[in-house]
Amino acid sequence: MLASPSYSRAASRFPPALHSSGNVFTGFIPIRRVTGAQVCTRRSTLKVTCRRARERVIEEESSQMAETNKQSFKVSSGEKSPLGVSQVDKGINFALFSHNATSVTLCLSLPQSDKEDDVDVVELVLDPSINKTGDTWHICVEDLPLRNVLYGYRVDGSGEWNQGHRFDRSILLLDPYAKLVKGRSFFGDSSQKFAQFYGTYDFETSPFDWGDDYKFPNIPEKDLVIYEMNVRAFTADESSGIDPSIAGSYLALIEKIPHLLDLGINAVELLPVFEFDELELQRRPNPRDHMVNTWGYSTVNFFAPMSRYASGEGDPIKASKEFKEMVKALHSAGIEVILDVVYNHTNEADDKYPYTTSFRGIDNKIYYMLDPNNQLLNYSGCGNTLNCNHPVVMELILDSLKHWVTEYHVDGFRFDLASVLCRDTDGSPLSAPPLIRAIAKDSVLSRCKIIAEPWDCGGLYLVGKFPNWDRWAEWNGMYRDDVRRFIKGDCGMKGSFATRVSGSSDLYQVNQRKPYHGVNFIIAHDGFTLRDLVTYNSKHNEANGEGGNDGCNDNYSWNCGSEGETGDAHIKSLRVRQMKNFHLALMISQGTPMMLMGDEYGHSRYGNNNSYGHDTALNNFQWKELDTKKESHFRFFSELIKFRHSHHVLKHENFLSKGEITWHEDNWDNSESKFLAFTLHDGVNGQDVYAAFNAHDYFVKALIPLPPSGKQWFRVADTNLESPDDFVKEGVAGVAEAYNVASFSSILLKSM
Repeated sequence: MLASPSYSRAASRFPPALHSSGNVFTGFIPIRRVTGAQVCTRRSTLKVTCRRARERVIEEESSQMAETNKQSFKVSSGEKSPLGVSQVDKGINFALFSHNATSVTLCLSLPQSDKEDDVDVVELVLDPSINKTGDTWHICVEDLPLRNVLYGYRVDGSGEWNQGHRFDRSILLLDPYAKLVKGRSFFGDSSQKFAQFYGTYDFETSPFDWGDDYKFPNIPEKDLVIYEMNVRAFTADESSGIDPSIAGSYLALIEKIPHLLDLGINAVELLPVFEFDELELQRRPNPRDHMVNTWGYSTVNFFAPMSRYASGEGDPIKASKEFKEMVKALHSAGIEVILDVVYNHTNEADDKYPYTTSFRGIDNKIYYMLDPNNQLLNYSGCGNTLNCNHPVVMELILDSLKHWVTEYHVDGFRFDLASVLCRDTDGSPLSAPPLIRAIAKDSVLSRCKIIAEPWDCGGLYLVGKFPNWDRWAEWNGMYRDDVRRFIKGDCGMKGSFATRVSGSSDLYQVNQRKPYHGVNFIIAHDGFTLRDLVTYNSKHNEANGEGGNDGCNDNYSWNCGSEGETGDAHIKSLRVRQMKNFHLALMISQGTPMMLMGDEYGHSRYGNNNSYGHDTALNNFQWKELDTKKESHFRFFSELIKFRHSHHVLKHENFLSKGEITWHEDNWDNSESKFLAFTLHDGVNGQDVYAAFNAHDYFVKALIPLPPSGKQWFRVADTNLESPDDFVKEGVAGVAEAYNVASFSSILLKSM
């Protein structure tokens, strides 16, 4: 079991703890407790410890003020709201919720000079009779600097472990409502693996200038094409050509916006960008201690942007500003910003190897789900489960979401393992979860896209059944599975494939839900990349250190004849064709399409379908490889996305009626049939779209229906052809009454 984390000198202004007989272990240096009255509103007395790091202990009682060795400040009882840190008329207010705590100490580190050893550390012990209202502890400190103050809390309580409490006053705890977090200085720096996370604030810098002509893209959901991406991995590789001082940062992403526009997507879904602990796997010896959590599903705080995604040295104030610059630039380009948010668990691990940094030490019984034996429940697969429908935690999540909308102007959220958010405080499923309803009904969040990953690691699978109030969209996991199986040639999948490409009405045609409430995807960050989907039958996760036991086994993949990379020209050609087939199916399906970063050039992770822990080329976008595919694979992908944008029959607001689609099929009951063709009718302009998919291993002669009156068919795409003939945006005339559709290929026609 881990002890409290060590403090890294490189990442901390707080001196390391020492043990000495007769002294209280504080996590700073040994001190003698000062006796006397608690803080009061008349400021008659103050229990305070102020000291110069590594030099001496200063103890002082004052009826008016407390003094550090370089400055003085006054304190008062403070206000209970808002939680976190706020600037008030009297100074800086600190407020912390804890129902079960009996003792709270505010710890401040005050900036004094550029010298690392020249630090003032102040501890203010809050008096519950003065500094507590209900379950909120609070204090106001006057004359504090308006920025660059680091702070944390020590929290103690009378409850024991077997009662569900995890109090340990030796640990400095991060404020759950800290709007800025100071962690380690550089991403993945293993010399700082035990770096402390501190809250900080900035009431000095002028508000961010969004510009007079700034506006939100406000893209209708039916028009979205989502690009799932990782901020760091997008530009971290040397091949990006980005200055090393900003590579992997928010600012670096701005430099690559032209690529996103060239591709044609209009929304980015960013893997977690809340402050997270990328070195969580290295805290103790274990088979995965060589890895760096580059995906970010290890949330430390729900309000602060990831500080190590700032340019240069990780700085929370700079990270906040540069995140806004990124959002502003993306919005200026007409691209919306959706955040992948992780409210199902935190970085604080399990009860076997606990890592207390915040919630656990502040009020474990409130913030986490516990079993009847007061042990942590684990519906997240990560050791703990946030108690999302507890009123206090629900308010925290809502406050966090609204903060990202109002402060950072994000356009929506994708909720990781969202079925956890549908569980009661004891873990039982709820049919009408209060949190899910509150998010759907909140006025601040009303303009946002809200997308659920409708399952969790406890088996609560809610695809098509997620509580939604006609607002929530869902990752359509059944779309992924059914399309994969049909395209690779599984028997009996034609009917399911037809249902998926036509909008999954079996799942979403309920109440006022729309086709776009189903987010269609074939590939996502977890699982195979598109190239690996057609290259590997089995996962190859040996590099993860778990003997290949991690990652999903049900991938519905097909290696096209040989496992892994091959020189066989036929197999390589088939794989290229299959990737184009998948992308064509995705882009002509009703619903909201989502693709994964790197699939536009065929990125490979060499069969690793769970690559969360590799801060390497395994995950990093390979820009030189993109260059080699710019006129072939990339061109096909980008042109198809743009074709979707320009053809409204591919993105209906409502579910298709009989007059809007014709299935050219009389063989539905034949499980051996692997060919499907249909026409989407444009009743306004007569610009019909015909698509045919052949998953047989032989040619199929497709009879082409008559085009609308006065029109003729033009071939737009044939995945069996080489580039540039595989996609011709203006179309190729001369389509006959029949078309030989090659094995494992698809075609796209339009009438003009």
